[in-house]
Amino acid sequence: MKQRTICCLVSLLIYLYVSGCSNLLPTKKSITVGVWDSYEEAQSTFDKIIPHQTTLDDLKKLNINAESNSNVTILTYADITSRFITGLAIEDYEIDSGVRECILAKIKCKGYEVNESVLHSKRYGNFWADFLNFKRKVDIRGWHFNGIILVNDQVVVYKLSSGQPAIHEKTEKNNPLGPLQSGGIAIDVLKREL
Repeated sequence: MKQRTICCLVSLLIYLYVSGCSNLLPTKKSITVGVWDSYEEAQSTFDKIIPHQTTLDDLKKLNINAESNSNVTILTYADITSRFITGLAIEDYEIDSGVRECILAKIKCKGYEVNESVLHSKRYGNFWADFLNFKRKVDIRGWHFNGIILVNDQVVVYKLSSGQPAIHEKTEKNNPLGPLQSGGIAIDVLKREL
C-alpha cells in the first residue's frame, strides 16, 4: 500500500513538472452574493437615496431590503444608539439631525446596514515552492461597500456610506522548513495515506 502511494505521488510530481506548473496554483473567489457588480454601482444606488424623501417602498425598489438582499442587516434601536452615541447623553453630543430624530423615536426607528464585497484571490509564483509549502504568494483584488440607512415612520432620515472601491493586497508567507511546518500540502497527503 505504501509503495503504491509513493508511486502515485511520484507520478503526480512528474506530471506537474511536465505540464507547466504555475497555472496549477489554486485561485479563490469570495463574493457576498448581492445585487451590485461593482463598488461604483453600489455607490450609485446609494446616491439615489434622499433623506426625508425616500420611503421604505423606494428602498425595496432599489433592492435595499433585508427580505430579498442577503447583504442587508436590520439594526435594532440598541445597535443604532451604540453606533452613534458613545457614552455621552444625546443632548450633549453633536450628531446629525436625522440620527437624533431616529434615536428620539426609539423603537419606531429602524436601521439597515448594507455590506457587500467581492474579493478575488490568486496564488502566484513558483509552483514547487508553493506546493511544498516553502513560499506562498497570494494576490487579492476586489472591493467592499458599506452603508447605513436610518428609517423613521417609513421615511429615510439618514444615510451614510463608506468602503474600499479598489482593494489590492499581496501577501507572502515563507516557511524555511517547507512541508515540515504545519499547513504543508505534501506532508498532509503523506499523513493521510500512512
